[in-house]
Amino acid sequence: MTYANIILPLPLEGLFTYGVPEGMEPQVQIGVRVSVPLGKSKRYVGIVAEYPVTIPDTTAAAAAGAKRIVYKNIIEVLDAEPVLLPQQLRLWRWIADYYMSPIGEVYKAALPSGLKAEDGYRPRTELYVRLADKYRNERSLTLMMDAMRRATKQLEVLMAYLWLAGVDDVEKLTADTSLREVTREELMNVTHATIGVIRGLLERKVLVTYEKEVGRLNHSAEAHPDSMKPLNEAQADAYNHILVQMMGHPVTLLHGVTSSGKTEIYIHLIQKSIEEHKQVLYLLPEIALTVQITDRLQAVFGSRLGIYHSKYSDAERVEIWKKQLSAQPYDVILGARSAVFLPFQRLGLVIIDEEHESSFKQQDPAPRYHARSAAIVLAQMYAGAKTLLGTATPSMESYYNAQQGKYGLVELTRRYKDIQLPAIEVVDIKDLYRRKMMTGPFSPRLLSAVREALQRGEQAILFQNRRGFAPMVECRQCGWVPKCPDCDVSLTYHKNMNVLTCHYCGYTMRVPDKCPCCESEDIRGRGYGTEKIEDEIRSVFPEARIARMDLDTTRTRNAYERLINDFSTGKSNLLIGTQMISKGLDFDKVSVVGILNADSMLNYPDFRAYEQSFMMMSQVAGRAGRKGRQGLVILQTKSSGLPVIQQVVRNDYRDFFTSLLEERRDFHYPPFYHLVYVYLKHRDENTVNSAGLELGSRLREIFGTRVLGPDKPAVARVKTLSIRKIVLKLENGIDYPLVRQYLRKVLDAMMTDRRYGALQVYYDVDPL
Repeated sequence: MTYANIILPLPLEGLFTYGVPEGMEPQVQIGVRVSVPLGKSKRYVGIVAEYPVTIPDTTAAAAAGAKRIVYKNIIEVLDAEPVLLPQQLRLWRWIADYYMSPIGEVYKAALPSGLKAEDGYRPRTELYVRLADKYRNERSLTLMMDAMRRATKQLEVLMAYLWLAGVDDVEKLTADTSLREVTREELMNVTHATIGVIRGLLERKVLVTYEKEVGRLNHSAEAHPDSMKPLNEAQADAYNHILVQMMGHPVTLLHGVTSSGKTEIYIHLIQKSIEEHKQVLYLLPEIALTVQITDRLQAVFGSRLGIYHSKYSDAERVEIWKKQLSAQPYDVILGARSAVFLPFQRLGLVIIDEEHESSFKQQDPAPRYHARSAAIVLAQMYAGAKTLLGTATPSMESYYNAQQGKYGLVELTRRYKDIQLPAIEVVDIKDLYRRKMMTGPFSPRLLSAVREALQRGEQAILFQNRRGFAPMVECRQCGWVPKCPDCDVSLTYHKNMNVLTCHYCGYTMRVPDKCPCCESEDIRGRGYGTEKIEDEIRSVFPEARIARMDLDTTRTRNAYERLINDFSTGKSNLLIGTQMISKGLDFDKVSVVGILNADSMLNYPDFRAYEQSFMMMSQVAGRAGRKGRQGLVILQTKSSGLPVIQQVVRNDYRDFFTSLLEERRDFHYPPFYHLVYVYLKHRDENTVNSAGLELGSRLREIFGTRVLGPDKPAVARVKTLSIRKIVLKLENGIDYPLVRQYLRKVLDAMMTDRRYGALQVYYDVDPL
């Protein structure tokens, strides 16, 4: 018997070996799905990863009394052709290895649910009508039409069908006449006929019906490459420099200021790849961005463009996956991070727009991969494929790689049509609060600027990087603050629903009428979330048409599109949002942007706080003045003297990068070191504390001072599980595969202790 190694969608290390029954061998090949048994009664859909494989001979061991290994057989092969291409399987293996995650977790993240179940996907079908074979000649059809003269409705529908099917002259109708396919719905819409009339024609056996798989994808858009906008001088220069850099580098960084027209450069590069018969993967960090750029790309590339992200239904994602495996795949895929897992037959270019964005990093569940890194590795698996990273605020790692010559570097310093970068005014709200000059969270200067913009018929954006109404509520009498019973966080107040919610586990409770500690009724919100900002700005500008963009208002697929379209078309003129609004959105009439509280970002306890603050503030500022005159940004802060604030004001990325680089070098952080966070979770705090101390001690025996901790993270209990974190700082050039080997060996040795049977341990490699 032959054997195959199978990937199962389970969080378990390694592959599973199954026997291939006699007669099934020709059907089994690497990349096909198979149905296999596991345990006493379970069945899973697995992917063949290795075939054929040799199993160890256990005859001698069995003779010596050892238990003989019995391999179960594959039940069924589900595919005639592989659903996983060789490059995808290599990418899965790389992600599992680099991010120290079981390959089964990668399988779960990569494949749409409909492909992970034996009957999980049902193709969409539509009911069609056609002329019965008996009447596909002039004589028979004419006789039938004469017999139907009293059934006027049926006759009208039959005549409409013939017209839709392309029959211009009944006298020329023969069995060989080519008829256009007509759906029952189309026929009913044209004739306004009821289902009863259609049924009458079916009973007469003049028309017959049949089902046909039609799919859920839109194929109607036509490509118009001539609709590409010509590049201006600065864009054309950058485009040519990119091509030169790509000749010597697999990865090139395009550092272009906000509104410099990077998207137009991408479009020209995509067109060049298509002309070379290559496919393009275009990654964006937010689904909201795909909404805005889809129309622009469809105008140029039409039905050659496919869109793939988590807001699409699972059935739609299955069909896109299958189309990518077909003889006519999409030439261009636009999507969020999960699009990196799609099959590509002839990938030539990967574009990662807003490459600095933390949204490209998967946090939970595993695998905790970074789509930017995975996409770069994917491109390298295709001969000649190149990767372009684009952003106005590069990540420290990418810019450092470009400075070192590992990546190519192209800089675009002029905005489109030479529009000036927005003027940034810093407002010291610490002094204004002391002098009682603030209106809630709004400074007089900000309110004045917004008022003037709205009066001119322009738009404004207010940025607050916290959703909800208030970060917490508090009893003003005794100081009681409601907290989540399962997590170490206070509950966020959502006024619209009048509930307190945990943003970690989803626990909710009604806002109490009285304090449970002192029975005071004076319970108020503290701090400002986007919902409260919306409430307060409405009282200042009751005539404004206000919209809010945060996680609470964009839970559905169409919510993004509605909010963005309403703001783009002027149905709303004041947009309040979290970091979603900082990510490359393009609005013509925005003249004022308000950053309400820079300190909430700057004071976050993380080594990347300044980097992410600089990026976010610069990106939000870049939404102002993109078309027409120079925009204005009001940056409110209590820390106006910080160098990073002045670097944002000057849009001086190089100075910011240089100053932060020395700090990173001194304290052993990226880009000079790789970080690995080791998390331990257990319901019992004493157990997780003991496990953390033991694991930290074992790791220090191998890695020495590279190990920090264990420590409690900022949120030390989530979903009833207590958490400890160990940090490894690994210098560039270290034998990384050996590090992973040591980590697994140490953990395996420790987990033999029965005390840690329920302990959860996972890794976050290159955390953000």
